[in-house]
Amino acid sequence: MISPNILINKSSYKEQIMIKPLLFSVLSFFLLMANCRVLSAQQTDGVVTFHIYSTHTSFPDSGRSKGHLYDSVLYTAKEHYNDSTVLIIAPKNLDAKKKVDLIFWFHGWRNNVDHAAVEYELTKQFIESKRNAVLVLAETARDSPDSYGGKLEKPGDFKALVGDVLQGLKGKGLIAKNCISGHILLGGHSGAYEVMAMIIKNGAMAIDEAMLFDSLYGKTEIFMDWIKADKGHRFIHLYTDVGYGPKEESERMNKLLDTAKISYFMVEEKDLKPQMYDKYPLIYVHSLKQHNDIVNPDNFRLMLEHTPFLKPL
Repeated sequence: MISPNILINKSSYKEQIMIKPLLFSVLSFFLLMANCRVLSAQQTDGVVTFHIYSTHTSFPDSGRSKGHLYDSVLYTAKEHYNDSTVLIIAPKNLDAKKKVDLIFWFHGWRNNVDHAAVEYELTKQFIESKRNAVLVLAETARDSPDSYGGKLEKPGDFKALVGDVLQGLKGKGLIAKNCISGHILLGGHSGAYEVMAMIIKNGAMAIDEAMLFDSLYGKTEIFMDWIKADKGHRFIHLYTDVGYGPKEESERMNKLLDTAKISYFMVEEKDLKPQMYDKYPLIYVHSLKQHNDIVNPDNFRLMLEHTPFLKPL
């Protein structure tokens, strides 16, 4: 697609209208395309992939209006906290007349939605899961070492984002005009724990499942309150021994569950059977992999295939 930043000199443009009508028609077409903010949908491998821009994503936000200083490096607002992109991936044969189930994925530090979708094979795993649902990647801190979720931490903003996603899907003719959101699942890697927890707390939408990939660095009490609130809520944490955080916080959460007399299941990744996801709503999976290797090649797909909230296509 032609860049929206293209400029056309008005005087030469008029001369071309007079001299070359055909060229004018072509240029008019490109000018129209240049001013279009919505990216056209791409249909590949059984899915339709497109972007929307939502004012209800994490940024821009006043909490990072001056950027973010980390390890003596300033990550500016213009470069890292000004992106309102939402990447949407939907099956071509999606059946969503009344409700549509949504999976929201949030990336960790030093990443962005388009790169994360490829790096962790999220699109590929979603396609292979063959679920009658939509995968949504909403941008947070772009290519920055930061867990702050911006506006998505505030009351009701996530609900508004869901509304924007539904409008985007309706605009592409992928769901019915009166379709509303159904089950909502959250997934995320590494620093995504904060925005996931705050959505659960303040998002004003019912969240059915949380899938954390080496991501339990904090906000544990929020996840605990959510688990206690409904026995039907599902919580899965796949964690490694790399660095300090997820392993220790998982162990602390296990003690909180023991105190609350809430049962859970713990298993080594090498011993994990897909059917275990069917049987246990609270699962802690210990992995010997590296921090950035636990999402792919199949872990995300298996969780989607074995959740009770998503139907097959």
